[in-house]
Amino acid sequence: MFNYFDDLARRQLSGATLTRDEALAVLTSTDEQLLEVVAAAARLRRAHFGNSVKVNYLVNLKSGLCPEDCTYCSQRLGSAAQILKYTWLKPEEAVAQAATGIRAGASRVCLVASGKSPSDRDVDRVAGLVSELKSEHPDVEVCACLGILKDGQAGRLKDAGADAYNHNLNTSEAMYSQICSTHEYSDRVRTVEQAKEVGLSPCSGLIVGMGESDEQLIDAVFALRALSSESIPVNFLMPFDGTPLEGTWLLTPAHCLRILALVRFACPDTELRMAGGREMHLRTLQPLALHVANSLFLGDYLTSEGQEAVADLDMIAENGFVVLGRTQPDEPGADDAGTSPGGPLAIRRRGAGTAMAPNA
Repeated sequence: MFNYFDDLARRQLSGATLTRDEALAVLTSTDEQLLEVVAAAARLRRAHFGNSVKVNYLVNLKSGLCPEDCTYCSQRLGSAAQILKYTWLKPEEAVAQAATGIRAGASRVCLVASGKSPSDRDVDRVAGLVSELKSEHPDVEVCACLGILKDGQAGRLKDAGADAYNHNLNTSEAMYSQICSTHEYSDRVRTVEQAKEVGLSPCSGLIVGMGESDEQLIDAVFALRALSSESIPVNFLMPFDGTPLEGTWLLTPAHCLRILALVRFACPDTELRMAGGREMHLRTLQPLALHVANSLFLGDYLTSEGQEAVADLDMIAENGFVVLGRTQPDEPGADDAGTSPGGPLAIRRRGAGTAMAPNA
């Protein structure tokens, strides 16, 4: 019997480019078709990434205190979210935090700092961290995420040894003014292009669940494809109390799977990362999502806590996947598994900027 989505995957494997009508078909597929959509997307994931899962680890170098007004962000100007707020971590603490994630299996460390745009001094500070991390862990990728870059700053990060730069488009150009007024969509596009120009791997992704239409979501995904983003993190809105989008719950686990499948069909050979909010929105479908996405963040996010790192590693092994860089699955440690996914949003109180051990 003909299967539309399996045929779509076959055509993608033959070099076809996803059209808008095909993208809309993925997003509007029925619950009865959900496993067909996932199975077809899984064909593409396996063809390009086998059974590996890339593990990434975030280090929040500077939390809160941001002058931007992005409606989705707990660190925004005027946010009443009860998050950790601190200025720059000391270099030795930042390196120690990164090492914790690396020991747990991370092959990429993401160094993140809140703010619109880094000063030259900020870039020098992060460049020093990059150099130290690459010296101690030469095989680990380092990605910087510092906001909108000025001329010359991307090159300085590259010269220090950075492998990638993250700056998410977040949503479509048409919707952007609804979620931010203190900078423009074009600023984000230009920063990704600056990173590409100096040889940094472009990492740019989405935040979904902010009220975007299917057409706007397709616009955003196709814009990422046009930018040749080599790593696409898909964040699912975490509606922090104290932000303009508090109480916004527009996603279902099944629709989250459809969104991930859309990105996989549009960008078959691109690293696809299920990122912030996956626990509360995908919930018990997280393992199924691993058959579409080939990458995830381990442990905690910037201002919220993720599920226990051991639970993530167990999930990877129990579903027949291998952490990238390891030759065989780890033995699941079910007795050590952490809290179950899908609970209430937990503000991060551990790791960077605290005296408590990080979640890794």
